[in-house]
Amino acid sequence: MKSLIYVPIIHTTADLGSLGGDVTKRGIVNLGEELWEEHRKTVDGFWDAVSHYFDSIDVSGMKIYQDGMVAEGEIGEKIVEEGIKAGSKNYELLSRLLQKRAILLKTEDLALVKTERDYLIELTKARTRIGKLIPYLRYRLIKNQLLGKRDRFIADRINQTLSSGETGILFIGAYHNIIPILEKDIHVKEIKDTKKIRGYNMALLHGGKDRGERLEVLSEYLISPILSSWEEI
Repeated sequence: MKSLIYVPIIHTTADLGSLGGDVTKRGIVNLGEELWEEHRKTVDGFWDAVSHYFDSIDVSGMKIYQDGMVAEGEIGEKIVEEGIKAGSKNYELLSRLLQKRAILLKTEDLALVKTERDYLIELTKARTRIGKLIPYLRYRLIKNQLLGKRDRFIADRINQTLSSGETGILFIGAYHNIIPILEKDIHVKEIKDTKKIRGYNMALLHGGKDRGERLEVLSEYLISPILSSWEEI
């Protein structure tokens, strides 16, 4: 049997590279400093919980698949190092896993990742509502198709490189939909509920009268400890 530890992630601003500064500014403007700071603490707490989980298991020989990782070997390790320099908790965890003899694999197609990033950069560069409209519409038209292509590429990489008796670890954004297109002999352990992470993002971005209550409940879930044994899930 093949096994996959599935980690639906919340990106920190450090994970977004040059886009991070704009995302932080817009987050503060849209949510206010207090709510943005609470969100930042939740994200940090989430990564602490994920890190504690992986500290509790033996990852030697496990294959790592990472959202946005377009290379492996020395180049992949340099990408991890650059992420650490930027302050990414995700990449700090990857580095520790590699030190414990996990194996980093190319997960994504460079052309697809670059295409999506180019659309997002065009969107963030616009400084007026009118200026945003055209790049926003362009991105809306291509977004789902592009995400579907990325999902297929990621699933194919896992299907092709994860062998019988092996365990992989997938760090993937919560809006990806990889599980239905994985081969049926891959046993998936989802260590956090993807739907709850999506629900947290929706409450944060779109508000509503009960936003505060929903964010509190979901935040508590996101930062809660993760059970370590397969049987407990």
